[in-house]
Amino acid sequence: MLLWFLPVFLFLLLIGLPVFFCLLAAPGALLWLAGQERDITLLYRNLYNGMDSFPLMAIPFFMLAGELMNRGGITLRLVEFAQALMGHFRGGLAHVNVLSSMLFAGLSGSAVADTSALGSMLIPAMEKQGYTTRFAAAITAASSVIGPIIPPSGIMIIYAYVMGESVAALFLAGIVPGILVGVGLMLMIKVMADRYDFPVATEKYTWKARGQASLKAFFPLMTPVIILGGILGGVFTPTEAAAVAVAYALVIGLFVLNTLKVRELPDVLTRAGITSAVVLLLVGAAMSFKTVVSLSHAPELLAQWILTLTENPLLLLFLINLLLFVVGMFLDAGPAIIILGPILGPVFLGLGVEPIHFAIIMSVNLTVGLATPPMGLVLFVAAAVSREKVATIAKAILPFLAVEIFVIFLITFVPAISLTVPRLTGFLN
Repeated sequence: MLLWFLPVFLFLLLIGLPVFFCLLAAPGALLWLAGQERDITLLYRNLYNGMDSFPLMAIPFFMLAGELMNRGGITLRLVEFAQALMGHFRGGLAHVNVLSSMLFAGLSGSAVADTSALGSMLIPAMEKQGYTTRFAAAITAASSVIGPIIPPSGIMIIYAYVMGESVAALFLAGIVPGILVGVGLMLMIKVMADRYDFPVATEKYTWKARGQASLKAFFPLMTPVIILGGILGGVFTPTEAAAVAVAYALVIGLFVLNTLKVRELPDVLTRAGITSAVVLLLVGAAMSFKTVVSLSHAPELLAQWILTLTENPLLLLFLINLLLFVVGMFLDAGPAIIILGPILGPVFLGLGVEPIHFAIIMSVNLTVGLATPPMGLVLFVAAAVSREKVATIAKAILPFLAVEIFVIFLITFVPAISLTVPRLTGFLN
């Protein structure tokens, strides 16, 4: 009977029950019907145990650092820096949108924060220059998925926690794929700009003006350097690095740039606390869900079924990408990783796929799902910021999703894209 947990979960999800309650109600009801009341206690105990983890503390710290950076006007400095570099191209503000997302990724690692912070600035600016609202919202949503790919990344911390992998290795493996997604989106913008005659955002900056913009963005751009440098140098753990990022953001905002006021801190803490609570509750519920997955022996059964289709690892990777893409349409990346990681990971590791390579395939695919209709979270955030309908944005985002899907398959079938940097730095053999 326990094998029905997934269909019941999907049914509850489709009728509109929040994901958190779906993750608990579906397995809880089936355990009760199966007469396994003792396991129900284990299920709800794991809700707390799933959140009680030192590595997971990095997530609320990174979210707080992102809130501090955004409130302190640091996001605006990154946008100005991106505009100094790319504003003079045709379709300049669209290029600036993507580059800003790539830079912002090094601060927060959150797609939702990216969409909210950058969208509130760039969508109105793009509208003033003649872009349609749906296009501005679509490129904002599409580029925001770079946030969880380029380190630091909340979903990679979750994957490392669930699967026992190195956070540092995952962070390093995400750098090149994240850049590839950004470059791919810019190439698509160039094609569309030539076809639809997009406007030029600004005149070409002089080298002096670019230097001034670079100086203004210097302290924000040092954040990922400090985070990655500290982790790779063994100075602090990823969780400690997140706390250092918060301290750095406070010092920069309050004392160096003087753009953050002490009276604003309670609101910043509240916003970061609410966002972190949502993520951690989902992680805890997903860990409880994982308990029933183990009890049902679903991983073993699924592995046997997958291997009956084909034993060719390349074909299996293609099929699993299709599965992950569909899952990403309906389920947030964090819970999806916790649920599917222990099921799918062992199958592909047994076929000789490098663990870090599979981690990046899964993380990037499910991250792109955040911008995929019908349930992509950043689509709803972009709709709220732009006041455009989700269905309209979903249609406009299709060319950019095609680029991101192409990059996913490129990452899948060319392992060196994600494995070269970890190998060069000694995190992989």
